[in-house]
Parts: sequence; structure tokens; C-alpha cells
Amino acid sequence: MKYRDYYEILGIKRGATESEIKSAYRKLARKYHPDVNKTKEAEEKFKEINEAYEVLGDKQKRQRYDSLGANWQGGADYTPPPGFENFGGGNFHQFNFGGGDMGGFSDFFSSLFGDMMGGRTSQSSFGGFDFGNMGAQQQYQTRQRPRKKSQDLDITTNLTVTAKDLFSSEPINVKFSDVSKCNQCRPGEFCPHCGGTGYTKETKSIKVKLPKEIKEGQKIRLKGEGRMDEYGQKGDLYLIITPKDSEYEINGSDLTKDIEITPPEAVLGCKKEIKTLHGNIGIQIPAMTSSGKMLRLKNLGLPKKTGGFGNLNAKIKIVLPDKLSPKEIELYKQLSK
Repeated sequence: MKYRDYYEILGIKRGATESEIKSAYRKLARKYHPDVNKTKEAEEKFKEINEAYEVLGDKQKRQRYDSLGANWQGGADYTPPPGFENFGGGNFHQFNFGGGDMGGFSDFFSSLFGDMMGGRTSQSSFGGFDFGNMGAQQQYQTRQRPRKKSQDLDITTNLTVTAKDLFSSEPINVKFSDVSKCNQCRPGEFCPHCGGTGYTKETKSIKVKLPKEIKEGQKIRLKGEGRMDEYGQKGDLYLIITPKDSEYEINGSDLTKDIEITPPEAVLGCKKEIKTLHGNIGIQIPAMTSSGKMLRLKNLGLPKKTGGFGNLNAKIKIVLPDKLSPKEIELYKQLSK
């Protein structure tokens, strides 16, 4: 069999730190994951990367691997050094692993670490077996048996939108923050990445095209905008819509807006210029209009799914002046009689 230089596979030096090993593995795993890289070489390369990290990412296995000493000759025929003969001599099948294989690992790996499996096997996507709590516990996914995406990768957040947002035909800019478990932490060590909290916060900004006639509580799914795991798989972002506007009440494609008038204007009627999303328009307030009355203004609302626009409901609100002159007060007294 051939000696396998795990350091060369990950592209790191033999004195690399744990964080350097982990960083190199993640970079390569994203590059060669079968869900991302569709080339024929990617599947085999991904196996090699996971096998290398399975060894170098585990202190006990790395120590055994490094003890090969003079046999560090990448590509050379491999002969187990003294003391390794009882570990399988290159034929791991003499061990009892429940009739299975080493889950896609090479014979070189098996000759060194077969005894460390302890006879424990369980189903895994690595071609047959998951080796309990051994080292990195990598799970290789084939195209035939794709790895199921974890719901932990999905992000759900609230999105407050205004009438102007819903009226616009252009995508709106959405910012959101996500707090997730730190993936740089090592047991018993202070993590500078998260400051020892165990969690990291990330703020993202994306463009979102809002659907027409959206309702409160409706969800928008943005595929692939969630968290990403070390295999390159991405979750989804779910935006829960909350329409909220200081000027308009939003109901589907219809809008409602308060129009303030004074008592004399309510009694005598008047003309008012009001601001809408479509521009300023003039409307006629009929005489003897009571507070709370609705004036429907067609096609001045939000866009509809079927085309056109909803309505704008002008809700009359009678308000008193901030200040009244003595003469005005006297007139009101006379009216009250």
C-alpha cells in the first residue's frame, strides 16, 4: 500500500496548530463537497480530506501517525514500523467490525487505526459506518445518498415593512443579525473568536423582492441565505412579515389614511390636498361629514397580484384648533345655545 501524507493533503506544515488544521479542512471541504463541486475528482478528493482530518484533527491519532518517523515519505510503499504489526499490518479485515468495512477510509488508515475502533460500528453516510465518538466524526455524503440538511442551519426573523416598501417595484435592503454557536471553540481553551462566550453574532444585508398583497404573518423563504455548515451546506432564511406604517393602515392591497378637518370644514364641506403613494391629489369633503366617515379613493392603494392597485380609504377625523380666539369661543357658545 502507499503511504498517505495527510499534511500534504490538507496543504499544511507538520507543525500546524489545531486551529490551522481545522481552518484548512473547512476551506477544502467547502471546495470539494459533492453538493458544491460536481467534478469526478471532487468525490475522491473529499474522501481524502475527511480521512486526513479524521487523523490530524484527533490528538491520539495524530500522535500515532506522527510516530512513523522515518517512514514520512509521501507516495512511497508503506511498511508498518516496529510496534505497529499488531495493528493489522495493512489488512484490517482480520478485525471484527460486524462484517462491514472502514466506511471509505484507505487501507493505510485501517492498518494504523483499526484497533482504535474498538469493534464499535454504526450506520453512517461514510459508506457504511459511524465510529462513535472517534475524532472528527466526519460524515461523507454521496450523490446517491445526500446528506439531509439540518434545520439548525435555517434562520427565522421578523421583517417590518412600510407601505412605501410594499409599493416599490424595486427590491428592498434587509439587514438581519444571527447568533450561533462558535465553531472555533476548543475544549478547555479560551476562544478569541467569540471571546469565551461560546456564541458569535453576524450581521448580513441582502436585497429582497416583496410579493404583492402580502399579509401580516406571511413568510418569505430565501433559499441558501441561512447558516452554512463545515460541509458547505446552506440553510434558508425565513422572513416573517409585519406591515407597519405611521401614516397608513395596511390591509392587503388597500390602504387607510386619516384626513384631519376642522369642525367648520366638517359642517360646510371643503377641498383638501392629500399626499398619497401615487402623488398629491385634491379631494372634496362633502358638507355635514362626521368623524370616522370613509371616502374611498379608487386605484390609489398598493399593487395587486392580478394587476392594478387597491384603494385608498380616506378616514375623516375632526380635530379642534390648537388655539381659539376669544371671538371664536364666543361663537361656539352661541352655537351651543
